[in-house]
Amino acid sequence: MIVTIDDVLDPRLNAFRWRERQLTTIAQRKSALNEGLFIAEGDLVVHRALEAGCVPDVVLCDPKCATEFSDAVHKAGGTTLVASADIRREVTGLGVPLDAIGVFKRPPLVSSFDLIAQSSRLIVLDCVDNPSNVGSIARTAAALGWDGLLLDSTSSDPLSRRALRVSMGTTFKLGFARFASTNEILARLHQSGFATIGLTPHLQSREVTNLRSIHIEGKRALILGSERQGLSDASLELCTQLANITMADGVDSLNVASASAIACFALL
Repeated sequence: MIVTIDDVLDPRLNAFRWRERQLTTIAQRKSALNEGLFIAEGDLVVHRALEAGCVPDVVLCDPKCATEFSDAVHKAGGTTLVASADIRREVTGLGVPLDAIGVFKRPPLVSSFDLIAQSSRLIVLDCVDNPSNVGSIARTAAALGWDGLLLDSTSSDPLSRRALRVSMGTTFKLGFARFASTNEILARLHQSGFATIGLTPHLQSREVTNLRSIHIEGKRALILGSERQGLSDASLELCTQLANITMADGVDSLNVASASAIACFALL
């Protein structure tokens, strides 16, 4: 069923205005059930969420494209709303009237054990707390055929509004799982036959190899650290290899998302 909304204060629009902490709590994101909601912004992201089997609560869209979504939304038990450009512009808070925006139930989390067992190329995010970076890394990973993301408890939510928007919904093509301890996740990767390559711009007490010189046979995991601090001490100590990207004089580093794109391609 398609329902027309003509009042910007209609309570059925409330969820579209919620902030991340209202959609899902930190505790919910960490639980195996991954309870709560996420918002997909833009018609392409909504389509990709539906194609991935995510369950919609409600989708708000332009009347001209309502039929694109209504059948899939109805079959999943959700509701399709249509509204004017002015109402959609106000609801998104982005200043633009997106053709579609959807509120979805969060899918159950994959365990880190299962993701490692099912994968041959993984990216480990250690304190990557900017959602734009997480979204960009996810888009790169999906485009280059990497299998998934392992994220520590401080890394940004891949299903946050901004992360999904930046990833263009390609996050749904990846597996992702949370881990509590960098030491434990690296040990588990090593036990499962993964080479772990930590990307760092600085010379450490250990040898750092130029990325162009690294050739991995078999399973591999790329380890990425925070924008400011870089890799954690545990990562620097435990990675199979440390690698850097050659910089021009006067430039010390790249944004972590840009560096990840270069490294993901180099390590294919």
